[in-house]
This record gives sequence, C-alpha cells and structure tokens, in this order.
Amino acid sequence: MKGVFSAPGDYVYFKSQVPLHKIPIGTKQWRYYDFGPKVVPPLICLPGIAGTADVYYKQIMALSLKGYRVISVDTPRVWNHHEWIQAFEKFLDVIDVHHIHLYGTSLGGFLAQLFAQHRPRRVRSLILSNTFLETRSFAAAMPWAPVVGWTPSFLLKRYVLTGIRDGPHEPFIADSVDFVVSQVETLSRDELASRLTLNVDAASVGSLLLSDSFITIMDTNDYCAIPQQLKDQLSERYPEARRAQLKTGGDFPFLSRSDEVNLHLQLHLRRVGVEARPDLVRGIPNDGTGGSYSESEDGKGDRDDQPKDDRGNSESPSRESELSPAPESSESHGLDEQLLNNAKYSFNGQQERLRLCELLSKQQNIASELHSRFTLEIFLQYLLFIRVGSLYIISKLFPETLENWCRVDICTAVHVVV
Repeated sequence: MKGVFSAPGDYVYFKSQVPLHKIPIGTKQWRYYDFGPKVVPPLICLPGIAGTADVYYKQIMALSLKGYRVISVDTPRVWNHHEWIQAFEKFLDVIDVHHIHLYGTSLGGFLAQLFAQHRPRRVRSLILSNTFLETRSFAAAMPWAPVVGWTPSFLLKRYVLTGIRDGPHEPFIADSVDFVVSQVETLSRDELASRLTLNVDAASVGSLLLSDSFITIMDTNDYCAIPQQLKDQLSERYPEARRAQLKTGGDFPFLSRSDEVNLHLQLHLRRVGVEARPDLVRGIPNDGTGGSYSESEDGKGDRDDQPKDDRGNSESPSRESELSPAPESSESHGLDEQLLNNAKYSFNGQQERLRLCELLSKQQNIASELHSRFTLEIFLQYLLFIRVGSLYIISKLFPETLENWCRVDICTAVHVVV
C-alpha cells in the first residue's frame, strides 16, 4: 500500500457531481448515494466490512448514464442480523423503494441474502460477489469477538486491514486497495465494531424463495479474503445461478475491474427484466443535483419527481407497452453483443495501460540503476582523493617508510576505481 494516498480524478469528479444523502431513521444514521431515473427499480449496492457507499462510485457513474438507478449504502451501526433486516426495511420505506435488486460483496452479500430470505417480496434478484453463507469460520478466527465493542479504533482498523492482501499488485488492483484503505480510515470505532460483530454473529442463510435464475454469482479467480471453501458452498447452494468469473481483480473487482463488473451488472439487470431508461437521463449538471435530489431537498425532491414520471407514463401508455421486448428477442441479443464488444475494447484498453505501466516501470528501474552507478563512481573517486592526500601528508612526515608500501596502496586504489 502506498504511504500517501491521492484520490483518483474520477472519484473527485464523482464527489463534485453526485450528492451524498444523510438521513436519520430512528436511532440509525443512513449515508447513501442515489442516482439515476427514479422510475427504474434500483440496484442497491451493499459493501463489505472495509467498504463504504463511496467504493461503488464507478458503478454509480457508469450505470446511471445507461439509464439505470443505482443506490449505494453504508452499513449503519447495527449489532445483530435481525436488527439489520428491520433497519434496512425501514430505510427502503423512507426512500419510497419497494422492489429492489441487491448487489453485495463480502459481508454485504451475506446481508443481502439474509434480507432476501426474510423479506422475499421486496427482493427481485441478487448479484453476489466474493461472499459466503454462514459466519462460523469467521467467529472461530476471532475469539476476542465478545469484547470487540470495547476495542480501540486503531486496533480494529489494524485487524480489518490485515484481511486485505498487501504485496506486489498490478497497478489497477493496487489502486483499488489504496482506495479502500483510505475509506477504512474514515470509519469510526462503532462502525467498525458493529460490522465485525455482524461478520462473526452466529447465523446462516436459509433457503430462499428466489429462483436461482434470478441470482448471479460473480467471483474473482486470483485471490480473495473469503476462503475458497466458503465460495464453493455458495455455488453449491445456488447450482442454477448464472456464473460470472473474473480472471483477476483481487478483493475489490468493482474498483480494479469496473468495466467487467459493470458489464455483468448490465447483463444481469436485463436478464431479470429491468429496463433501462436512457431517455430519462438528464446528465450530470454542474450543480450536482442531476438524477437525484439534493441533501437539502430530501423527500421534497422525491415527491417533485413522481408527478413528472406519472405524467410521462400517462402521456404515452401504448408506447411504453411497446417497449417491453421478449427476453430472447434479436434486439436483446444485439444489445448483449454490443455490451460484450464494448467490454472487449475496454479490456484491450486496460491491457495497453498495463503495458505502458510496465514500460514506465522498466525505464524507472534503468534510471535508478544508472543513478546508483554514477553515485558509486563519485564516491570511489572521493575515496581515492582522500587516500592520495593521506599519502602526501605521510610522505612529508615519514619519508623513510613511504617507499615500502605506497606502491601497494596506490595500485589497490586504482584497482578499486576500475
């Protein structure tokens, strides 16, 4: 991980354009982003222990411009799974969202499954990435879980960061790790403690009423903090689920392989019947209020948007009915092929950037080696100058002894320089 973190340019732009919402619901403080056409059933992103609502900024920017609505949520301070289910349901009621599609990674994927189990009428589909079905193995690896609520913040952060693989990474994965580490630093002690408690609290996912055909499992094949055994259990539980395998990406493919992840998210949403509305995309204005309401207009903006959406629907009901193609239509296949072609181009672009980074790294190594050699030569010349000066002084003080060994010393010095 880098010593000094500099926020990516696209993240700085995202923060300047997309409003962050903070609303209190009961005793819980919810922090979330909501962007995209309000008439589209939302894709709600749930992060893992180390994540925040900000880690899905690449999905918010890309999918909202395609006509999808994306909501990215911070996990609030809840201390057991029953409390999570109730709190999340109240949150959906407050923002007036009824039917949802959940995308969860790590702990977020586990919480998404629990909510789908206990509130099946609200969850229409699941995208699960690097996640698990039960918490026993995590509880066994954390024997100090009963005192996690009294553990100092710096120890909790250190424990969370030890779960993130640190070492030589290719540039995009290294950047994703640095970004998530910077987000961990923003979390309070209670936020970290509650998430760790949810991760070790004894629970397992029961049977879901949701069909496997409405579930996509998206895992990385290189390495991940979630043990492979737990990921295999997930695949066995949902044998008919769609598989989306990423060759590389590490723990945070939504950052390091955002183009691939966004492609699979689009294909999943189309497959489960979510129709994007690019005609309602207003773009991102300079005041940062496009696609959602601002913090100062929570609630009011939502009500203002609804009549507009209703008017749009009432003006052209027949046209809207014509826009519901069959799932296997040629137009659907054409769009899928277009998405795949776009993804191939983006993958090629990533490969070119990787080659460029490797070339720059080699050039830096060559420059460093030349600099080291030059420094060594200067240092040896300095030593030779000191040695010759010493011989001159000795010749003046002890001329009779100089003749016996000065030749040997001079030859040795010349040999070292060469």
